[in-house]
Amino acid sequence: MSVGYDKVEHDVLVIGAGGAGLRAAIEAASTGVSVGLVCKSLLGKAHTVMAEGGLAASLANVDERDNWKVHFADTMRGGQYINNHRMAQLHAQEAPERVRELEAWGALFDRTKEGRILQRNFGGHKFPRLAHVGDRTGLEMIRTLQDHGIHQGIDVHMEHTVVSLLKDGDRVIGALAYERERGRFKLFHASAVVLATGGIGRAFKVTSNSWEYTGDGHSLAYHAGADLIDMECVQFHPTGMIWPLSVQGILVTEGVRGEGGVLRNSEGKRFMFDDIPDNYKHQTADNEEEGWRYCCGDRDARRPPELLTRDHVARCIVREIREGRGTPHGGVYLDISWIKERLKDGAEHIKRKLPSMYHQFSKLANVDITAEAMEVGPTTHYMMGGIRVDAESQMSTVEGLFAAGECAAGLHGANRLGGNSLSDLLVFGKRAGEHAAAYAQSKGAGQLDETQIDALAKDALAPLEREQGEQPYAIQHELQDQMQNLVGISRQESEMQQALDVVSGLEERAKTASVPGNREYNPGWHTSVDLKHLLTVSRAITLAAIERKESRGGHFRDDYPDKDEAFAKVNTVIRQGTDGQMQIEQLPLAPIPDELQQIIDEEAK
Repeated sequence: MSVGYDKVEHDVLVIGAGGAGLRAAIEAASTGVSVGLVCKSLLGKAHTVMAEGGLAASLANVDERDNWKVHFADTMRGGQYINNHRMAQLHAQEAPERVRELEAWGALFDRTKEGRILQRNFGGHKFPRLAHVGDRTGLEMIRTLQDHGIHQGIDVHMEHTVVSLLKDGDRVIGALAYERERGRFKLFHASAVVLATGGIGRAFKVTSNSWEYTGDGHSLAYHAGADLIDMECVQFHPTGMIWPLSVQGILVTEGVRGEGGVLRNSEGKRFMFDDIPDNYKHQTADNEEEGWRYCCGDRDARRPPELLTRDHVARCIVREIREGRGTPHGGVYLDISWIKERLKDGAEHIKRKLPSMYHQFSKLANVDITAEAMEVGPTTHYMMGGIRVDAESQMSTVEGLFAAGECAAGLHGANRLGGNSLSDLLVFGKRAGEHAAAYAQSKGAGQLDETQIDALAKDALAPLEREQGEQPYAIQHELQDQMQNLVGISRQESEMQQALDVVSGLEERAKTASVPGNREYNPGWHTSVDLKHLLTVSRAITLAAIERKESRGGHFRDDYPDKDEAFAKVNTVIRQGTDGQMQIEQLPLAPIPDELQQIIDEEAK
C-alpha cells in the first residue's frame, strides 16, 4: 500500500534557513522562479543566530592597508593550503559587497567615529576585518535576511525534516520530508535543490552546535551520490563554556580575545606566549604590552598570541590541561576583566562590546566577566569538510544538487578563520541561489518515481512499526561519547580503528531501533531519523582522519604530529561505491595560478 503524502512544486528548493539558505532563497527568488524554503525548526531559530564575532570582509574601514589579496592570503594560510583557491579568491573579492548589501537591507552594524562599519581583530586575520553587531552578529544577519526575504514571495515550510533526496536517473529532483509536529509526509518536487543544512557537531559529546546540527546535508548528499571532501577537518573552537555541566560546550566568542581577553593557566601564566608557530612569529606580539596595544587599535603593534588560529590555540589549551595546569573544572582561564586596570570605564566597556557574553556568564554560570575570569575549554564547533562543489556555481558532483555554507566544502581548507563563516554564507549562498535558479529555468522538472518514494517513507517509519528494540537516544548518546573520546582533538590510528568498529556496531543496532508512540509529537522518531545522518558522517570523518596520515589545521594526529608533503596537495574524497559501501580516495588539488601564488608569497614575507 502506498504511503500518503502531500505534494508541493517549486522550481528551486532550499533546505536550511540559516544565513546560506536565506541568501540562496533570496537570490533565486529575485530571478522570478518559484522558491521553497524548508527548515528543521522555526524560521529565525537557525544556528546562524549563535554566531557572535562578526563577518570577515576587507572593507578597510579601520585599517586602509587591508584588501582582498590580504584576506585571500590569510584564508589560504589558515586553511594550510588545501583550500579550493578559487573559492578563497571569490570569497575575499565578493565579501565586502555582500556586507554592504546586508547593510543596505537594514543590518545595524557597530560604527567607527566617522560612521563607517566598525571592524574588530580576530584570530588569523592580519588586519581588523570583522564587521560586527556587538557580539550578536549572527542574530542581526538572520533578522536582516528574513526581513528582506519575506518580500520575495518565498514559500517557507517550517519544522520539516528531510528524509531523503529524490532522483531521476543521475539528477536530483526534490526531497521527501515530514512535518515534525504531525508526522505527515510532504513531497517537494523541484527542478534544483540547494542544501544549506549546517554542520555535524551533534556527532560529538561536547559541542557549541544546536540540536539541528546532525549532519543532514552531508548525509543526504552522500546517499544521493555526491562527493564529500576533507571530512577529517573538524574545528574544535578553543573556548567553550565548561561549567556548570548543563552549559558545557556553549560558545565563548573569539571576540572576547579580539577585545583584549587573555588565556591563563591555573598558575596564572599567560601560556600562549610559549608556543608561537614560526610562520606567525613576524605577526605575533612577544610581550603583553604590545598585544594590548594591538587590541586597542595600534597599527604598528603585533597581535597577541591568543589571536593565533583556532586549531593552534585549542591544542595549546589541551596541553595545559593534560599537563596538570588546568582549572578546577578541567579548562583554562579566559580573562577580560583585567582591562579595567587599563580603562577607566573598563566594566562598561566590556558590557558594551560583549553584551551577550556578559549576559551568558551572568545567567548561566553566575560569573561576572567584568570582575572575574571565565573557565573555558575546546568545544566541537565547525566542519570545514563537506559536500564537494564547483567554486563558481556551488553545484555538487550530482546534477541539480547545489550546496552552500557549512555543509559545503572547499573555502576553509584544513582550518577556518573566525568570521569567514558568516561572509561564506553570504558569498556562496548568493552564488548557489543564482546558479540553482538558472539551472531550474534551463532544465525544468524531472520525473518522480512513486516506488522510490514509498520505499523511503516506509524506511523512515520502520522504527515506529517495531514493538521491541533499543531506543535511538541510547545509540546516539553512545556515538557521541565514542566520537569525542576516539576521534576528537588529538587522534591516533588505533583509536580511530576502534571508532570504526564502534560505528559499525551502532549501525547494526540502529537497524533494529524501536520508537514507542505514534508519528505525532514524537521526538524519539525524530532522533531515529537523525541517527542515520549522524552515523554516516561519523564513519566519513573517521575514515578520512585515518587516511590523512599527518597533522594539518583542525586535523591533529598524535602518531603523525607533523605535516607531510605527500598530503600537502590533496583533498580526501568520500563517496558511495557501487556496492553501497563508503569509499575513500585522494584527489589532487588544482594548481594555484601564478598570480594567486604570488599574492600568497608576498603576504608570507
